[in-house]
Amino acid sequence: MNRSLSEDARSAPETERTTRVEVLVVGAGFAGIGAAMALHRGGTDDVLVIERAASIGGTWRDNTYPGVACDVPSHLYGFSAHPNPDWTHVYARGSEIRSYLEQVAAREGIRPEFDTALVGARWDDESETWRIRTAGPRLDEIEADVLVLACGRLTEPSIPDLPGLSSFPGPIFHSSRWDHSADLSGRRVAVVGTGASAVQLTPVLAESADVTLFQRTPAWIVPRGDRPYSATEQTAFAGDPLLLEELRDDLYLEGEARHASRSGDAQAAAEARAVALAHLEAQVPDAALRRALTPDYAFGCKRVLLSDDFYPALASGRVRLEASALAGASGRTLVAASGARHEVDALVLATGFASTRQPYASLVTGERDTLADHWHRGMTAFASTVVAGFPNLFVLDGPNAALGHNSSVLMLEEQAAYLARTVAGRDGVLRVDPAAEAEWTAEIDRAAASTPWITGGCRNWYVDDRSGRLTLLWPGTVDAFRQRLRNADGSEFLQTVKEGM
Repeated sequence: MNRSLSEDARSAPETERTTRVEVLVVGAGFAGIGAAMALHRGGTDDVLVIERAASIGGTWRDNTYPGVACDVPSHLYGFSAHPNPDWTHVYARGSEIRSYLEQVAAREGIRPEFDTALVGARWDDESETWRIRTAGPRLDEIEADVLVLACGRLTEPSIPDLPGLSSFPGPIFHSSRWDHSADLSGRRVAVVGTGASAVQLTPVLAESADVTLFQRTPAWIVPRGDRPYSATEQTAFAGDPLLLEELRDDLYLEGEARHASRSGDAQAAAEARAVALAHLEAQVPDAALRRALTPDYAFGCKRVLLSDDFYPALASGRVRLEASALAGASGRTLVAASGARHEVDALVLATGFASTRQPYASLVTGERDTLADHWHRGMTAFASTVVAGFPNLFVLDGPNAALGHNSSVLMLEEQAAYLARTVAGRDGVLRVDPAAEAEWTAEIDRAAASTPWITGGCRNWYVDDRSGRLTLLWPGTVDAFRQRLRNADGSEFLQTVKEGM
């Protein structure tokens, strides 16, 4: 079972704030829970999970903005070992997903040490262990044989550095740090950004506020088709596990089929683009507004969004579109790149996250340098999971492990399975062969070179601007990723694992 620090603390001297574990997992979102679950099922029991926040949930704990929901169908956005017949909608609400994660953790006996942040981690060659410093009420230092970074890729808000923004006199907050104490009803509210969060929150916010939306770049948007599950359907799911399994399989295949349109297949992209344009035309009668909402870059270059209520909110006049970026602020006056000026009372920044430059990277020091140094030209790893120069380190949801066409939980589960069998089969220190990481990286670069993510004529959060490399997305299908990780035989390490891994 997952190790509970409280058990150690009760038996340790009052001044002792250190602990020794075989595996330390940092983060208690999908990745951290999936890692702990896989390790336990693979026979590794001495596992400690730390979480900087006060509860489980990761991004689904942090994002509580109006309308927050998943863009992956509910029955595919969960662990395969924990199907949930009780999802209320085809696309789950954020609070439901958080509750689901809490329930899974409870069933699996995963009890994280909360309010415990990673401050630093350093590989110690002499002891062949990770020395981890933390900030928390009961713990200062952890010594671990294996370190698992399950910190998520969308955790640190990206706040634009614009003239006058810091002196804006009204409420100002990022969409992932929603200020529920701010009463926005009847107020003039600016929303900055037109990514996934903005497209979800803007229609809901516009029901009670006067909204101005700053759009730097329009998004390709396709119909969502959300609906509630009926009580009859939920009862059927609960009574027939095979029905849920078949639904999950169908949703998986639908997702895999979307890869073609996102990755640059000409016919598939043209068909998907036609669907998006028809959706826009059907919901926005005004030709000038349609032109402002029509992307000028390749389908799939940026994240394709799902919505049935965003366009109607703009078409109705409840949302005022400023078709240019926010350039600065002077008091309550927001200045757009177009030169237009907008008086507002509150400001919501739906401006994304530090995705390609992970904040934890500067805190982790391997045999020679930090992860930030190693990744100074963009994140790299063998199997998107293990990194040369960082022994016994595993990164989940890190380099090239995100998806634009299917459920990211599928990728996490495969990484967790690779982690569990590698840890269980290790014989000594696991040092990644730099040549194996370089070959994996070169293969990804070749696969990405002709895709819309690189050539599509847009700025996206998948590509590292320092090198122009695709560092967030896996450029292939989930099935291809599964096969590659399942075929890993230990030869990626300078010291191989035991036979039968």
